Amino acid sequence: MSSAQSSVDDYLNGVPADKRELLDHLRELIRNEAPEAEEKISYGIPCFYQNGYLVGYAAAKKHLSLFPGAEPIAKLADQLKPFSLSKGTIRFTGKNPLPDELIIKIIRLCKERNAMRSEN
Repeated sequence: MSSAQSSVDDYLNGVPADKRELLDHLRELIRNEAPEAEEKISYGIPCFYQNGYLVGYAAAKKHLSLFPGAEPIAKLADQLKPFSLSKGTIRFTGKNPLPDELIIKIIRLCKERNAMRSEN
């Protein structure tokens, strides 16, 4: 997987099939919740932008990551306990995937955060 991909499809085409399936599903959930968001590669990973950076995602050797930023992670900390977290990152695997309902909550929080920022 090269970090110098020119498009999201190029990036995803370089991901192993088992991880690709999870990322394709994640991408579709994000698209459904943020249909107006622009999708592009930023910092070598697929990202969505709507009123600024919304969320990004990536595949690593042993896990997948969702990058919603610190605020959504802090707000959903209790629900994210089964996952490996850092300040702005949620790491998960095929054996322990993020539930769709939780992904939707995260995306909605990201949209709310960005909407508030754009109003100020």
